[in-house]
Amino acid sequence: MEPKDFELVSPPSDGISALAFNPAGNGDFLAVSSWDQQIRIYEVQPSGNTVPKVAYAHEAPALCVGWSKDGTRVVSGGADKAVRMMDLSTGQSTQIGAHGDTVKCIKFLDQGQEILATGSWDKTIKYWDLRSPQPIGTLQLPERVYSMDAASNLLVAATADRHIAVVNLSNPTAIFKQGISPLKWQTRVISCFIDGKGYAIGSIEGRVGIQYVDPAEESKGFSFKCHRDEQKNIHSVNAISFHPTYGTFSTAGSDGTFSFWDKDSKQRLKSFSNKGGPIAATAFNRNGSIFAYAVSYDWTKGYKFATPNQQQKIFLHATKDEDVKPKLRR
Repeated sequence: MEPKDFELVSPPSDGISALAFNPAGNGDFLAVSSWDQQIRIYEVQPSGNTVPKVAYAHEAPALCVGWSKDGTRVVSGGADKAVRMMDLSTGQSTQIGAHGDTVKCIKFLDQGQEILATGSWDKTIKYWDLRSPQPIGTLQLPERVYSMDAASNLLVAATADRHIAVVNLSNPTAIFKQGISPLKWQTRVISCFIDGKGYAIGSIEGRVGIQYVDPAEESKGFSFKCHRDEQKNIHSVNAISFHPTYGTFSTAGSDGTFSFWDKDSKQRLKSFSNKGGPIAATAFNRNGSIFAYAVSYDWTKGYKFATPNQQQKIFLHATKDEDVKPKLRR
C-alpha cells in the first residue's frame, strides 16, 4: 500500500495554472498561480504539512509563476498582461514589466545576472533586468507562446501552430534554431533537460517527444505514447517536470495520472493511479524529494466544462529513489 500523498490546505478557489518550488533558501516553499487571479505561497513543513504564508493578486487570471535563483522573490504573469514580483522579505508586490497581451510563461535564467524571461501571447519573449522598468531585450516569435523553459544556456519556446524556437542564451534576442514540433498535434508543454542539452515536448494527443539540440545528437531523439487508457481514449499531456538531480522526468495528463520516466534507457520507471481529475501542473522541489501535482480542470474540453463547483486540489508526493532514479543499463 502506497503511503497517502499530503493534501495542501487552503488551495486556490479556481483553476490551478502553475506550480513552482523555491530553488534556494531555508525550507521548501511552493508558489501557485491560479485563475482566481491570485499567487499563493505555502510553506511545506518537514512533516508534509502545509501552511499558507502570503498571497498577492493580478487583475485577471494568473497563468505562470517562478522564483528568483536565491529564493527571495516570486515572479508571475497573467491575463492582465502584467509581470509582477513579490519580495518575500518585505511582503510587497510590484509590477515589474508588461506585454501587449497575456503573459503565459515566466522563468529566471541561469546566467547569473538576475535576468528574467517572460513569454506572451503577443508573440514575444521579453528579457528583464529587475533594476530597469524597460525590457533589456525582445525576441520576436512566429506565434503566441504556449510554453517555455530554460536551463543552462538553452531556452526553448513552444508556440501556437506547433512552432518550436530554440534560443542560445549567449545571443538571447535571436532564434538559434526554429522548427516544427515532432508531434502532430497542439503543444501543451515544453521542458528542458537539466543539463540544457535538449528538451521534452508534450502535446494534446498523449505523446511526448525527446529532442536534442546538438546536431551530433539529434538522431537520439524519439517520441513515445502515454496518457492513454484501456478504452483507447487519448489524453493531453499537460505537464513535464525534470528531476533536479537525476534528470529523469514526470509526465502528467488530463487522464488524471502521472508517471516517472528515464529518457536515457527509454523506459517508464513508475506509474501512479488516477487522482480523480485532470492534472494541470506539476513541480519537483529543489532536491527532488517532493513532487507536487495539481488536480484541477485543465481546459482540454473547453469552457463549457469549466463549472464553478470543480475541485481544486494540490498534493505533495514524497518520491522514492527507486521510482525516480535512472535504472542501470543492461
